[in-house]
Amino acid sequence: MNTVSSNRAFFNQLKKYYLWYTGGFATFVIILAILEQLGLPRVWIGYIFLFATIALYAGIGIMSRTADVAEYYVAGRRVPALFNGMATGADWMSAASFIGMAGGLYLQGFDGLAFILGWTGGYCLVAFLLAPYLRKFGQFTIPDFLGARYGGNFVRFLGVVAAIMCSFVYVVAQIYGVGIITSRFTGVDFSIGVFLGLAGILVCSFLGGMRAVTWTQVAQYIILIVAYLIPVVWLSIKHTSIPVPQVVYGQILQKVTEREKVFNDANSDLGKKEAEVRAVFKQRADALDARIKALPQSWEQGKADAEKKLADLRAANAASTEIAAAEKALKDYPASADAAKAAWTTQRNSLNARAGPVQPHGTPFPAKDEKASDVKRLNFITLVLCLMIGTAALPHILMRYYTTPSVQEARQSVFWSLFCIFLLYFSAPALAVLVKFDIYHFLVGTQFTDLPAWAAAWSKVDPTLLRIDDINKDGIVQLAEITLGQDIVVLATPEIAGLPYVISGLVAAGGLAAALSTADGLLLTIANALSHDVYYKMIDPTASTQRRVTISKFLLLGVAIVAAYVTSLKPGDILFLVGAAFSLAASAFFPALVLGVFWKRANKPGAIAGMVAGLGICCYYMGTRYPFFQKMFGFNPADYPLWFDIQPISSGIFGLSVGIVALVVVSLLTKEPDQETQELVEHVRYPNLKQA
Repeated sequence: MNTVSSNRAFFNQLKKYYLWYTGGFATFVIILAILEQLGLPRVWIGYIFLFATIALYAGIGIMSRTADVAEYYVAGRRVPALFNGMATGADWMSAASFIGMAGGLYLQGFDGLAFILGWTGGYCLVAFLLAPYLRKFGQFTIPDFLGARYGGNFVRFLGVVAAIMCSFVYVVAQIYGVGIITSRFTGVDFSIGVFLGLAGILVCSFLGGMRAVTWTQVAQYIILIVAYLIPVVWLSIKHTSIPVPQVVYGQILQKVTEREKVFNDANSDLGKKEAEVRAVFKQRADALDARIKALPQSWEQGKADAEKKLADLRAANAASTEIAAAEKALKDYPASADAAKAAWTTQRNSLNARAGPVQPHGTPFPAKDEKASDVKRLNFITLVLCLMIGTAALPHILMRYYTTPSVQEARQSVFWSLFCIFLLYFSAPALAVLVKFDIYHFLVGTQFTDLPAWAAAWSKVDPTLLRIDDINKDGIVQLAEITLGQDIVVLATPEIAGLPYVISGLVAAGGLAAALSTADGLLLTIANALSHDVYYKMIDPTASTQRRVTISKFLLLGVAIVAAYVTSLKPGDILFLVGAAFSLAASAFFPALVLGVFWKRANKPGAIAGMVAGLGICCYYMGTRYPFFQKMFGFNPADYPLWFDIQPISSGIFGLSVGIVALVVVSLLTKEPDQETQELVEHVRYPNLKQA
């Protein structure tokens, strides 16, 4: 009874703290809005939001510092369900959810719903298949469960390797989002922005582990959800006078669809202009196609021309900028005829896509023919499955359910997690459609001399985020002339909507909160796996509490620096990196975890076979078929065609299938687990909801 009263008092105390925190942050934003009206420069608003929020999170991290093992690894197992749900929501809604998801919906239309369906459905799997059972098991990490369930350190070690791999890929995506935000809103270079954001990530997780990360993530969730909802509500009011964007979604989608028909109508004025631009792209695609057909002679001729141009410029003592451009062109020229074929094929396909008609936003699997539509449908389904199953296997999410006081609160925590995530996910489709409506009606048709300020500002950050070229030289913006990256949509929404710049700063702070909160959890997962599961469990079981925590902190620092370096190479967009992490998690963990809970016959050899085979086939497929890895390791794309036309982001579908088959077959062919292990399964499978 004393424990219940203590938990209730702790809950009431937390409510009081976070109500004061919310009110204080609202006051801070209002003061900045007033200062903006009084003439505070925009760049200062960006710096204030960046450093004030990082300082806030640092303050929470400092106040939550601890050397206690239970506090450092699982926040003392006393986080109430509501606050654990908010922390999990922040941990979950990474830069991919906050920055990338609405952008993916903007670019892909119906096909982008795969992310919402997969990530939301995944939480149902977490609630039904894993969260309460892992909480009943207790301990600190997912490799802990694997080691106890299957016996021996080798399975634990495989769990550590898999946790590091999927968490590392995921954390690179978060740091990439941090780099975009800081470079845009402070004006610093992208690489510098990455390391600035890294300081904010480290200051929380480094000092207090899961305890500091948990209370910081609650604060971050409040900021990110407010920052996300304000612009989409404002856009809804602007275009419909109704402040509930989800209600007007269908109405705006209908108007977007009507506009798309106009763009595709060759008899309309807008359609004629669009057709002119598409014809230029078609000509360029045909020229590349001719070069591909003329290989290897065309590659040899192109290289000779690039070398001659550089030599002529040097001989003529041309300007240093011209020589530098020629040197870069020669350096970037494909290294071989095979590399040229791969690069030119990609460029040709991209140009052909831009030469085609506008794809209807609300039409499922739009394509030029039925076969292409079937391929899109297959990739949609496999991506949904990978995201769902990956959600139920991500170590940094599953670890959050170790922090609740009881199994019952773990179940309640899943409900609150879903509710907190729902608020953003239910708004993302409306945001994508409202932004598309705005661009279709207020950017397309604008004179190039009168481009809005937001377009000029974002094109300076990174041309891959936004680029507008006058392809047909008529001085007017056509839709086909706009290249818009998915990572810009949410961050640019306040400026697109004409809101005060302070709201842009707020959205940047929200995106930063989303990226930092997830990165904290991921880095902590990696460091804890190395310090607890490798060092303490496998190398030095007699290590003191202080030594274990200290080693975890130094490992966390090292992993963070390596992740920041990899991020500076820009290995891919945010959604791909996150999707890749989910495929890796689904392949490595899901069979071993779920069958470990629900099938007593699963044994150590089966788990080893399932994890190695699943993770191996997933890594092979992704590594040999994703352009960044192909370029890094020198793989020839022609030698690695897609299996069943499934894209690398969904490679988990192969890893999952192979992993399940390997685990089941090997388990049935080898000795069944001992009685103690089977009793552990019984203990975990039927949890007493009131038991801690």
